[in-house]
Amino acid sequence: MTITCFIEYKLDPAQINEFHQYAKNWGEIIPACQGELIGYFLPHEGSNNIAYALINFASLAAYEQYRKRLKQDKDGEKNFAFARSRQFILEEKRSFLTPVTATFFKQALPAKQEQD
Repeated sequence: MTITCFIEYKLDPAQINEFHQYAKNWGEIIPACQGELIGYFLPHEGSNNIAYALINFASLAAYEQYRKRLKQDKDGEKNFAFARSRQFILEEKRSFLTPVTATFFKQALPAKQEQD
């Protein structure tokens, strides 16, 4: 059963560029540590201080193994240190979700033609 780690970040809005670099760094580190990175998402409209990350794992046990690898990863430690030194992350929340498979990655349908 796939699980998705859903991370919500509360950010210092004056340091969005720093968070962007932090997220970009994880783009290499997370897959190397065996996480399936869906992506990081920065504020665009609305709140200017909330960002998200989604990472898939085969199971909660796989997540626990990933966390062990991540703590031993030199680049991961550098990225954590970068965040601590710049203090652009004010709060971080994690939730673990499972997809409703009938709704997962549904493509948009072509627009219906209006009839006269």
